[in-house]
Amino acid sequence: MTHGCRLNQAESGVLRDLLEQDGFVLAAKDEVADLVVVNTCCVTGLAQAKCRQSIRQQITRNPGAFVAVVGCLPQAKVMDFSDWQGVDLVLGNDCKFDLPHYVGQGKNPAPVIVRERLKREDFTVPFVADAPAFEQRAPIKIQEGCDFACAYCIVPKARGAARSREFADALAEARSLAARGVRELVLTGVNIGRYVHDGKTFLDLVDAIAEIKGIDRIRISSIEPTTVDGAGLFARMRDEAHALLPYLHLPVQSMSPVVLEKMRRRHTVDQVLEFADEAAREVPGIGLGTDILVGHPYETPAEFEHSCENFLASAFQYAHVFSYSERPGTLSAKMPQVDVAQRHRRSEILRTLSAQKHRAWAKAQLGQTVKVLFENPRPDYWPGLTASFLRVIAKDKRNLRNQLARVKLLHLHGDAVEGEVLGIIQ
Repeated sequence: MTHGCRLNQAESGVLRDLLEQDGFVLAAKDEVADLVVVNTCCVTGLAQAKCRQSIRQQITRNPGAFVAVVGCLPQAKVMDFSDWQGVDLVLGNDCKFDLPHYVGQGKNPAPVIVRERLKREDFTVPFVADAPAFEQRAPIKIQEGCDFACAYCIVPKARGAARSREFADALAEARSLAARGVRELVLTGVNIGRYVHDGKTFLDLVDAIAEIKGIDRIRISSIEPTTVDGAGLFARMRDEAHALLPYLHLPVQSMSPVVLEKMRRRHTVDQVLEFADEAAREVPGIGLGTDILVGHPYETPAEFEHSCENFLASAFQYAHVFSYSERPGTLSAKMPQVDVAQRHRRSEILRTLSAQKHRAWAKAQLGQTVKVLFENPRPDYWPGLTASFLRVIAKDKRNLRNQLARVKLLHLHGDAVEGEVLGIIQ
């Protein structure tokens, strides 16, 4: 069970491979498991509450299972697991990959808690080089931690200082994933634009991964606009021979200058808007998304309206909208709070605006022929993604799993576009 970000998803994938290497088999959806692993998130109070609920549900659904709780929640010390009934093992982030060492020894009368001091050195990941085929998109961890210390964020406590994965180790896993059938890699971390190892920068790593046979696509999960060379990034995205996809997710968090300053972000609203505008000019057809945190302290109705206006006028095609949730241990939790009902009301307003903007962007692409990488099938259709992160569905009798195909976009279908497969790209 994985909660939270793509970084957690990448780490859960490595944990799955390590456990399968030791003889474990993934349980079916309706099967009672012998081992339950909950990879946690604590980015907000709501995320913590969902993890807590998930842990209790897994204990109830899998009576007698060995239950391990790993990741950010124990590392940040925001919960006391010492007397949790049914939890056998609690591992912080720096020792979560030691999980196979602890399982298989029988249930514990009280949770065994292992929470090490977070390291500051660059790191490697104990991936399984000869793991079974995995023919779908895959996240790959390239960076860890953050030094920015935003007022609302507990991630530095959960993930530590910014540090990078060793260059050769990241390439080794990328080659391994390509050999397993992965065609699209999603580069993940906490603040990936800060990647640097032995003089190799983020763009150096992108170029090296792009040379790996079998990797047709490289997607950036999320990146701070002030941490990367825009010109170099855009040049690679324009180059059809380069694997880097024309897609950027820039986590602005607020489009109100006043609120952004209170958040202690490292960029201004103007910097983000200018970066997005430049991306739209320099990379035709680029997909642009952002994160917006609604209801942060000092967000008055006027500031919220200003944030909405800036979003609507921006080059962004959609926003992931989150309601602010107090996170004990952060500076924002000590500030004057916005009424919870107001936070939720504003979030719904902005989600509606985002949906309208995304729909207009998708509608403008109807009639075009695009390349789509298809994923695991649903009962009646094949889902996939364009390079710009537009969701596409196709009804086709052929096996399109992990196939790159030319697709004509026909009509809107919810938040996706239905298309006709014109041919598979070999």
